[in-house]
Formats: sequence, C-alpha cells, structure tokens
Amino acid sequence: MKQIIIFLLIIIVGLIGWGQYKKYKRFSLSEYEYNVPDGLMSKETDKGIMLDYFEAVEAVNGYVITQWSSHGIDVRNPDKDNERTKAAVSEYRKRLANVKYYEELLMSPKVENKKEEAISEEEQKNQLIRKQFYLNPERNSLRLGDRNALVFEIQKILIGKGYTLENDGLFRTETFNALKSFEERNGLFPDGKLDVLTLEALLE
Repeated sequence: MKQIIIFLLIIIVGLIGWGQYKKYKRFSLSEYEYNVPDGLMSKETDKGIMLDYFEAVEAVNGYVITQWSSHGIDVRNPDKDNERTKAAVSEYRKRLANVKYYEELLMSPKVENKKEEAISEEEQKNQLIRKQFYLNPERNSLRLGDRNALVFEIQKILIGKGYTLENDGLFRTETFNALKSFEERNGLFPDGKLDVLTLEALLE
C-alpha cells in the first residue's frame, strides 16, 4: 500500500513539475522577446528615429513581461477571452503598431547623392504630434474631459478640415463628435477616439 501511495505521489509531483515546465517554455524571453529585424540599422540611420524605435521595442517587451508576471496574460498568444485579457491584448497591439511605424520609417528607401531637403514647418509639427502620441497611445487616445497640448493640436487640424469647434485644448463633446465624423468620412471605425489610423489620416 505504501508503495502505491509513494508511486502516486511521484506521479502527481511529476505532473505538477511538467505543467510548470510547459508554462515556463510557453513564455520565455528567448522565444517571446521582440527582436529587431536584421539589416534594419545602418550608418545612415537617423539617430533620433533609432532611439525612438528602441524605446518603443523596450516598451513592448516590458508590457509583455509585466502582463505575464502580474496577471498571467500572454498578450501574444492569449488563452482566455475575458475583458482583462482583451484590454491587455488591445494595448499590446497598439504598442506593437508603434514599433512597426518606426520600422517603416527606418526601412524607407533613402535617396543617395542628393542633399537632404529641409523639412517643412508643418511636417516638423506633425512629427512632434506623432512622437507625443506614440509615447503612450492608450493614454493619448483622448477621452472626454482631457485637456492638453495634443487635444489643442488635434482641434486645430479638425478646424482646418472644416469642422466648427473651439480650439481650447479641452476634449469636450463637440471635439468628440468632430473626430467621430472625420472617422466616418474616411472609412475608419467611428469611435471618436484618437488611434494610430485616425492620427495618420488627420496628418495626411
């Protein structure tokens, strides 16, 4: 009888150990850390964009690790469908979109043997708006009651596109409605929030 109990205990401990091992293998940095594509960087790479890119990659990796260690959510391959998991996966995708945006900038073809054209004042402002937004896409999606410089700039852009609203930096109902209307007119999901697609459409 003792031998049977000991045998069963060994099996139980083995199953628990195997489960923990599988859990560890399912989420290990060697497999899940976001890797920079080969050949992305060169001597001609813009140092400012390169720094922003690496910050974005670290933000993605940090978020993946935090969600796993704090909530047990693997945002890259979620095994649940609850609200917390959906929200975590949505935020992960926004941060990953930020990384992809910088990769697109870094992989853009460079024109050789030509002097770099001066960036217009408008494009400089657009770059600053993008940079501010991509620092924290979730926080900068804009909510009713938000009051900041990003709201002010988005209002100016909307006004320039023909919308009637006050340019005071306060995200109130009229700004929400104007942003929602802009999304509808441009074939975007009309939720009145500022996301990657809406921002890029506004800056075109």
